Amino acid sequence: MGGVMGTEVHIEIDLRAQTLTLLDQQDHEIKQYDVSTATKGGGEFEGSNQTPRGKHRIRAKIGADSPPGTVFKERRPTGEVYSVELAESAPREDWILSRILWLCGEEIGRNRLGAMDSMRRNIYIHGAADTAVMGKPGSTGCIRMSNSDVIDLFDRIDVGTKVLIHE
Repeated sequence: MGGVMGTEVHIEIDLRAQTLTLLDQQDHEIKQYDVSTATKGGGEFEGSNQTPRGKHRIRAKIGADSPPGTVFKERRPTGEVYSVELAESAPREDWILSRILWLCGEEIGRNRLGAMDSMRRNIYIHGAADTAVMGKPGSTGCIRMSNSDVIDLFDRIDVGTKVLIHE
């Protein structure tokens, strides 16, 4: 579906409700997903471990055709696929799995440029470990989704898709 819907859809992420909603041009809901955003709530500053608010867009889609559970480090697949054994070897890891949708802020002085730049902060919508609870805050800034949900969303949108993050 990727190329068909891209510019016709947009994403709204509600930090209070812990949901990501895919909407059409008329703001009709196409699909809603449970997510997990930052434990420390909304905030824009580098090092805050908070989820940046405001207007964003999808800067890059990473991981197309990778197997579900593919482990990413610095936006590159490591060659590993998430497993219980791998999780036990790094119990504190905030896993980035399956797909990455890299966010770019659109509001200079709020989430773009300087110490508030969402892209430079490496803020993603990404897949998470099966043990990550969706529907409640738990990340260090990114928007985490179940692997099946992030793959579904990835396939429905294009680079450039608008994203609004609000409380």
